[in-house]
Amino acid sequence: MTEKKIPVLAIMRPESYREKSEAIARDYGFEPVYAPMIRLEGLKDEGFEPFVRRVIDGTSDYVVFTSANGITFTLDKLTEPDKEAFITALKKTRVIAIGPNTEKELVKIGIEKPFLPGDYSSEGIVEALCSEVKGKTVDLARSAFGAKVLIEGLEQCGATVYETHVYTLSIPEGTVQKELIERTLAGEVDAFAFTSSMMVKGFMKHAEKLGAGDTIKETLSGAVVGAIGTPTGNTLKKHGVNADVIPEEFTFEALIKAMKKEL
Repeated sequence: MTEKKIPVLAIMRPESYREKSEAIARDYGFEPVYAPMIRLEGLKDEGFEPFVRRVIDGTSDYVVFTSANGITFTLDKLTEPDKEAFITALKKTRVIAIGPNTEKELVKIGIEKPFLPGDYSSEGIVEALCSEVKGKTVDLARSAFGAKVLIEGLEQCGATVYETHVYTLSIPEGTVQKELIERTLAGEVDAFAFTSSMMVKGFMKHAEKLGAGDTIKETLSGAVVGAIGTPTGNTLKKHGVNADVIPEEFTFEALIKAMKKEL
């Protein structure tokens, strides 16, 4: 009897997620190939100090974190006394987490009951908060590539919104990225887990660098393509690729679980 081939899964998350991501992939019966298409870099814009002061002074009614990275990169910039004061103030503020991973990071620092919208997305946050934010101050701490729909939606609901960029994203260049494109073109990769729009752009940029922008779309059509969230699915569509899987729960594990069912 022929032994069934273990499907190869491309994971393109930032390097800091590697160990956890590979473990999840193996748990679901995949052989992971890791090639980060995104790099996270700390950023401190001119709005950072005013943001921290609003939270500590209690003038911020809502603080929204759209990723666990937003929390980490915020705290990394604070001195120990400010960090303590900031976390103490957050406990008295309505803190919003976009999903379970962000919630876990908040619980880790002592924010026991952050609010999670039913739909883990910018639209989900707007929908959940719209009826209560009129005349309130909302602070967003996130990447420099956050969707504008969150700011515009909350402002339309009557909130004063401040956005602070605490980190940015870039596309790493190297042999591992090139090798993933080459392996994809050779038909050696069975499934692709795209967890953000920026990741899609990074993957396509590397394919185009090898002169394989069109060929890669055909290759992907023969594989299982998974996306976290509708925005990521839409970005794939803009690049001529259809997502086979967009799980209802916006987590990496939910994505991998749903992709396994497609194989």
